[in-house]
Amino acid sequence: MELLAGFTWLQLAVALGTGLVAAFIRGLAGFGLAILLVPVLALALSPVEAVLTTNVVALLIGGLELPRLLREAERSVWIIIGLVLLTTLPGLALLAATPPDLARLLIALVALSAFAAILFPVREPERPGMLTTGLTGAATGILTGFAGMPGPPVVPYYVGRAIPRQVAKSSMILIFTFAALIGIGSGVALGRMEWRLALLGALLLPVVLIGTWLGRRADGYVSDRAWRIFVGVVLAAAALAALAKLF
Repeated sequence: MELLAGFTWLQLAVALGTGLVAAFIRGLAGFGLAILLVPVLALALSPVEAVLTTNVVALLIGGLELPRLLREAERSVWIIIGLVLLTTLPGLALLAATPPDLARLLIALVALSAFAAILFPVREPERPGMLTTGLTGAATGILTGFAGMPGPPVVPYYVGRAIPRQVAKSSMILIFTFAALIGIGSGVALGRMEWRLALLGALLLPVVLIGTWLGRRADGYVSDRAWRIFVGVVLAAAALAALAKLF
């Protein structure tokens, strides 16, 4: 446990509690783990540590679900993942060069933008053109590096279309899993990935598994409109709470 010596009990408690709530939202909606977890962790850890720890958690939980995700995801995910590979490292480098207080503010604003994405009207199920897909992939990579949040560009791309809920959820989670892997690799390349962050991420895995299971069970009892409203309210509350702590 020496690797955890750099964390206080308060930091560990915040990470575990937030991880459980964020995983419940993930199980219910297919996204929300990083959007909820990073802003709160960034109040207890440095922004870079919060992003990399969340990437570890997202990679571990997504890896356990990989066979199902590969079966159910839309093929557009591979274009987005390819662009994430190209743009994540610059995003993380930008985060490392940004003053911590400013980075925390920007991360909270990114989380708040996810709330706006939930309010977009549902579009036709046809896949968007290459320009929209390309911009989504590039933005996803930059936000993966800078904020550990691939969700804000990806959510409207999939949730905003009238496609089956399971296809949208699996597509998003598959992108988040690969984005987490790429984010960790970028952290290693920049010399910012530490073993204690990997251990903290592994420590969060059991509570994330429990939260995801509870969220999936709840998913079967809510309508599309209900889960959009519920997730939107939770995302807005998390982002506003993160913003409030900065002032």
